[in-house]
Amino acid sequence: MTEPSNIRNFCIIAHIDHGKSTLADRLLEITGTVSSRQLTAQFLDRMDLEKERGITIKGKAVRMSYTHSDGKTYELNLIDTPGHVDFSSEVSRALAACEGALLVVDATQGVQAQTMAHGLLAIDQGLYLIPVINKIDLPGATPERVANELEQVFGFKKDEMLYVSAKEGTGVPSVLSALVERVPIPKGSRESPLRALIFDSIYDVYKGVLAYVRVRDGRIKTGDHVVLMGANMPADVVEVGTFNPSLTPVSVLEAGEVGYIATGMKSVGDCRVGDTITLRSNPASVPLVAYIELKPMVFAGFYPSEGESYEALREALQKLQLNDAALVYEPESSPALGQGFRCGFLGLLHMEIVQERLERENGLSLVATAPGVAYEVVMPDGSMQVVASPADLPESGRYAEIREPWFRVSVVVPSRFIGNIMDITNTRRGSYLRMEYLAPAIDGGDPNNAAYDARVMLEYEMPLAEVLVDFYGQLKSRTQGYASLDYSLMGYRKGDLVKLDILLNNKPVDALSFIVHKDKAYERGKALVEQLRKLIPRQMFEIAVQAAIGSRVIARESIAAMRKNVLAKCYGGDITRKRKLLEKQAEGKKRMKRVGQVEVPQEAFLSLMRLEGEG
Repeated sequence: MTEPSNIRNFCIIAHIDHGKSTLADRLLEITGTVSSRQLTAQFLDRMDLEKERGITIKGKAVRMSYTHSDGKTYELNLIDTPGHVDFSSEVSRALAACEGALLVVDATQGVQAQTMAHGLLAIDQGLYLIPVINKIDLPGATPERVANELEQVFGFKKDEMLYVSAKEGTGVPSVLSALVERVPIPKGSRESPLRALIFDSIYDVYKGVLAYVRVRDGRIKTGDHVVLMGANMPADVVEVGTFNPSLTPVSVLEAGEVGYIATGMKSVGDCRVGDTITLRSNPASVPLVAYIELKPMVFAGFYPSEGESYEALREALQKLQLNDAALVYEPESSPALGQGFRCGFLGLLHMEIVQERLERENGLSLVATAPGVAYEVVMPDGSMQVVASPADLPESGRYAEIREPWFRVSVVVPSRFIGNIMDITNTRRGSYLRMEYLAPAIDGGDPNNAAYDARVMLEYEMPLAEVLVDFYGQLKSRTQGYASLDYSLMGYRKGDLVKLDILLNNKPVDALSFIVHKDKAYERGKALVEQLRKLIPRQMFEIAVQAAIGSRVIARESIAAMRKNVLAKCYGGDITRKRKLLEKQAEGKKRMKRVGQVEVPQEAFLSLMRLEGEG
């Protein structure tokens, strides 16, 4: 049993690709937790997608044993967190399970948008931050400049900062010493009623749901009867253990320790991140943190490209939801695409990850409709309903107002691109909040290289719908890749919004409908029908592609009919015979137009995502 004074619980927070997973690898190697033979790059990122994309998707935990220069052996519990903004809710729960955090910053890029977002979130939760400047071995590294940024933004002192190269191992032992010397000792009483915070959960086919927990008070052992305070869900403890880094059963977990609890539950939906576990026989009175259920912000339809794969898609979604509590779905149907599911996600990256996992792990071929956001529709009687699909929006005049989600958007960028950022945001209904200079220009630097410019943080308020439509791609292309982005939900606001329908031969295609601001309806509708005209294959009859608001058509394109030469075998002769063949062909085309189905390829749906913002 480890005394609380010899335990340190910490996490690593950083912007994407600043070396968080590589630093974790070096810590595992130096402490001997994983042998050099077993250690692979991004060791804690077990999923193929995590290794390919170089990002952390699911949080992990690992226990390390470290002997300090004072002769004592310490238990270091690392909780590895995702870095992408889509998974910021998981980051906040991981932070609540720690007393300290390593704030990792790339020596070539400096403080970025998510560095600030996660760093300030950690400070709000009372964590002790240890600033780590990584990648000092790179030719373009400017550690002194980055140190000045950290000093200005977070108020660190120069002697607090650690300079390391996680790739080469330079300076990493000093990180371990700093963890022991600076991170506070875990608080909590082992004699108080049990309170254990769930910071992640996965599904195991043999043991059911495994809840990754930080025990704040009390102790828990195999056979205990527990209850989840937020969900009011009872469970029986099948097994408790720690991460070394594989799952290692132990007899008991006590206050201050990090480990897992096998609950025997059948779905991670019952064991939500942020909930508190306590004993049924001696329950705690107050949970550890306010339990906030994750709400999906982005919605899209998933349809099998082959109709007979519908049941396979349902089973794949059920299986994936076991390990991803943030995924929600419900059946829906479309005249153009058949049977499918309306799915909710935390963001666009989350949507991409889910689609790729469904296709890879289950051998499915999917058609994904354009992503949209959830709107709050206020009815005339004052009641409110949430609309995730444009097809569910009541007809105009049958509701009082529509409210859309607004986000606070932070962009960190070299000063030469300030005008570009303002241009992008102004054309997307962005509202300027503030601008702050993070670091001055580097003296003697190349004036043609944006990396040496003064760096600025711009903050805006923007509707989420505008962020979804290629905003990130425009941001990167208009700033030569130097901009970094972070965003957080502010709330819902009333908007002048309309439903834009796409009609093919006067038949609406639900999967191509979307909700858009009235001022932008014409431009979006015109751009979409022009793209659809190029993407939809020609038929034997003419196809009318229209964009409409209610009964009013605002844009139209026509796809000309293919013409079969029915006169090919007529060499001279009476003109009436030729006329009869042409009339018969015209009648056939009219009949085909009445009963024919227009095939809509997947590129037509992807074209919605490719539409560039105005300007």
